[in-house]
Amino acid sequence: MSIELLGVSKAFGEKQVLQNVSHLFPEGKLTCVMGPSGCGKTTLLSLLLGLVQPDAGEIRGMEGRRLSAIFQEDRLCENAGAVSNIRLVNPRLSKGEAEEMLREVGLGDSLGQPVRTLSGGMKRRVAILRALGAPYDTLLCDEPFKGLDEATKEQVIAYFQEKTRGKTVILVTHEKSEAQALGGELLLL
Repeated sequence: MSIELLGVSKAFGEKQVLQNVSHLFPEGKLTCVMGPSGCGKTTLLSLLLGLVQPDAGEIRGMEGRRLSAIFQEDRLCENAGAVSNIRLVNPRLSKGEAEEMLREVGLGDSLGQPVRTLSGGMKRRVAILRALGAPYDTLLCDEPFKGLDEATKEQVIAYFQEKTRGKTVILVTHEKSEAQALGGELLLL
């Protein structure tokens, strides 16, 4: 079942963020959401996650979904290691599987370190892997690749595409090059 926005509006005080937005997000496909800063991209994800409610309109197709999310902030457990952070959302994931995920995005040398000792780009990759390691059918991402250098970004995008194939993914980005690399649908706000 697709996710559908029907005339969704949201304001915060006097600031109208989304106004009468309608869109159909296809099931099992990736949609990139783009637009200028302040146009409501993050608010849209918050609405889909149920963290805020629309002032008007309706969101259909979110019932019964298993959600995972990559937020703008990494939101990691800083004193735990990368493996523990990944397994936090899915205890069925073995330590070996989590370690292999880390190796595949270039973090094989950092398996035993507490997350607080990792660089910003390393933490970002752990946050991405944590979301991908969760049992989900719908993934909501808010600028997931920010802070990654170009070579690392290419590696992580390739891994991301492989792991999200067949899943419903709604991804916010400011980068046209990311949207082009990811393919899929495009929603301009």
